[in-house]
Amino acid sequence: MQLYNKFSKEELKARLEEETFKRKTISFYRYVRIKEPQAFRDDCYRQWSQLNCFGRIYIAREGINAQMSVPEHALDQFLQLLDNTQGLENMPIKYAVEDDGKSFYKLTIKVRPKIVADGLNDQAFDVSNVGTHLSAKEFHDLIDDSSTLLIDMRNHYESEVGHFKGAVCPEADTFREEIEMVVADFQDQKDRKVLLYCTGGVRCEKASAYLKHHGFKDVNQLHGGIIEYARQIKQLKLDSKFIGKNFVFDERLGERISNQVIARCHQCGKACDTHTNCANNLCHILFIQCEECAKQYNGCCTDECKTVLNANEEERLLYVQDFKRKFGNRKSFRKSIDNKLSQAQRSASE
Repeated sequence: MQLYNKFSKEELKARLEEETFKRKTISFYRYVRIKEPQAFRDDCYRQWSQLNCFGRIYIAREGINAQMSVPEHALDQFLQLLDNTQGLENMPIKYAVEDDGKSFYKLTIKVRPKIVADGLNDQAFDVSNVGTHLSAKEFHDLIDDSSTLLIDMRNHYESEVGHFKGAVCPEADTFREEIEMVVADFQDQKDRKVLLYCTGGVRCEKASAYLKHHGFKDVNQLHGGIIEYARQIKQLKLDSKFIGKNFVFDERLGERISNQVIARCHQCGKACDTHTNCANNLCHILFIQCEECAKQYNGCCTDECKTVLNANEEERLLYVQDFKRKFGNRKSFRKSIDNKLSQAQRSASE
């Protein structure tokens, strides 16, 4: 049996469209010691591919981090497989808030040094000394307390389309960059109660331990992240304090939690929270684009990328050599649109 995908993206997406059954998008993680990550990975691939599961899974010596699409009819069998796998018993599962069954189109399981690319030296602090886990209701009740410090531990492009009311959302593009910014920016507020949150909870595990290592006294984290918060708050019939979309790392690129649209198109500045990747594959930068601009720019982020997209192969190579801005540079792109977005926000407030 081959332990990897051998079909093209086009073939796989066509197969997905032809499926006659429903899928469930789920996610889970666990920090657990895995002695032989490669063997563990191969066993998971054999079992999960037989159930026609898709997803993106990272396995490391420190544990597993998974986002998956499982056929609805095979969900119970999949959960039983988890329970029968040493270290994965009684796994807390988070179910997508919005699910069209098209979140993934293939099964990808990779062995990595870490299950979250945090860039931190785990030997420098106690990674097991994590913050207090709060239920959705506990977290919900503490958000409006002015004495608390509410911090979004996701990247800026995630918090831009959705976040908790009153949250600090650092202008960071990587987890490592953000966690260091938080420690530096709030080093004089270490006695405050800190509330951390992220998509599903896995980043907060490492972030809370890092903050405690740096002297923050009362560190708390949303157990299950935004995904579980949205589910529980809906069950409790409470008004969500998370506004906008929850960014997700799959084909959906987001699931709506509330009706508010808090972001703006990066090209024209109109209200919009639809993420897309630049159609120029040499760039492929992730950005926010409205339907009108998608038509105007052919799905590209700039006129330069549109030109490259429409050029023949020889012209593309020449243009890339002459193009001064590195394709896909998120910081350069953001710098070029900051004034445009500021102007749009000022116009909207007038």
